[in-house]
Amino acid sequence: MKTNTIAVIPARGGSKRIPRKNIKDFLGKPIIAYSIEAALASGIFDVVMVSTDDEEIAEIAKKYGAEVPFLRSAETSSDYATADSVLIEVLAEYAKTGKTFSHLCCIYSCAPFITSDRLKEAMNLLIDCKADSVLPVVKFSFPPQRCLVIRDEKVFMLNLENFSKRSQDLEPLYHDAGQFYCYKTDALLSKNHSPYKHTLPIILSDIEVQDIDTPDDWTAAELKYRLLTKTERGNS
Repeated sequence: MKTNTIAVIPARGGSKRIPRKNIKDFLGKPIIAYSIEAALASGIFDVVMVSTDDEEIAEIAKKYGAEVPFLRSAETSSDYATADSVLIEVLAEYAKTGKTFSHLCCIYSCAPFITSDRLKEAMNLLIDCKADSVLPVVKFSFPPQRCLVIRDEKVFMLNLENFSKRSQDLEPLYHDAGQFYCYKTDALLSKNHSPYKHTLPIILSDIEVQDIDTPDDWTAAELKYRLLTKTERGNS
């Protein structure tokens, strides 16, 4: 299925914890290349673009096939800019050229585990079910209901009523997989827009997910990616 859709990959230049994070080498190529290539390979987007304030990131993005028709404004490049403000700016800039989009996918720039199949699955779910948004999620590996806190140098269970409950009897809880999310643009631009108002999930496995916020995360992601791709090759 292909409709009037755009993939937006935000990639600000001012990464703090991992310098130049968006274009840092990840197993042989800039990490942003994985997001661009997955979006292009999905065949479901009319436009795949990178929103950045950085000339070097822009050049690398174009090398891997993404559009970079403009640089991001100072307002949406600050530490306090929201993801939605970046997306709204992109839609407004394209609208100036006469291009509008019915659906949008915001793809994280440091998410090498994204696949074209997952993007197609999400966009088809969004369009076929007429949802406002679709979000990949992953189950917490340990029940948060049984979490511990440290107070006055002592360990306590935050919710003691869950102490004797079996893990399998607790409601499964999930968190954002940190890879991408898909929107119906009318919902995004609505004055009454709120997250999770009519959002459908795609449930991912632990092996498909890795936050990359610290150097240790980066090392873990490379190890997990090698394992995942080795497993896929072994099954092919």
